[in-house]
Order: sequence, then structure tokens, then C-alpha cells
Amino acid sequence: MALTDTALRHAKPRAKDYTLPGYDGLALFVDTKGAKRWYFRFSWADKQPRIFLGTYPEIGLRDARALRDVARALISRCIDPRTHRRL
Repeated sequence: MALTDTALRHAKPRAKDYTLPGYDGLALFVDTKGAKRWYFRFSWADKQPRIFLGTYPEIGLRDARALRDVARALISRCIDPRTHRRL
């Protein structure tokens, strides 16, 4: 299912944490308290780590997709986006 702004606004907390998957590794994590966090999951060294991109609604869907694209560009140049962020 593609993420839409309407789906993000209506994502309510549940009894357990859950994730709204997006496209190309982007996902919105919703915890039991209602906090919404953007994550990007990618493949690196035979593992699938994830990197935190920000919280919703401070980072909107368009901005989260742009941050995902930046991270994907780093990966294509063999640069770990987690290490790049720390520097």
C-alpha cells in the first residue's frame, strides 16, 4: 500500500507498535503512545539496518521521500548513510 498524507494523519495508536510500509524502504513506525517516526530500511553488508529520518508531522511525506532518496544515493556510491550522518 502506498503511503498517503490521509493515511498518515489517520494512523492511530494500537495495543501494539506497528509499521505502515511505504515504497523503496521508507516506513512510518507508530508506537502505542501515538508517536510517529520515519525510518528507512536498506541493505548493507548482508544486513538490513534502518536509519531514523525524523518524526511525523515535523517531517512530512514529501520531505521523508526526499531524505530517503538522499540516503539511496549515498548507498549507490557505497557510502553508509549512518556513518555519513555521524560525520
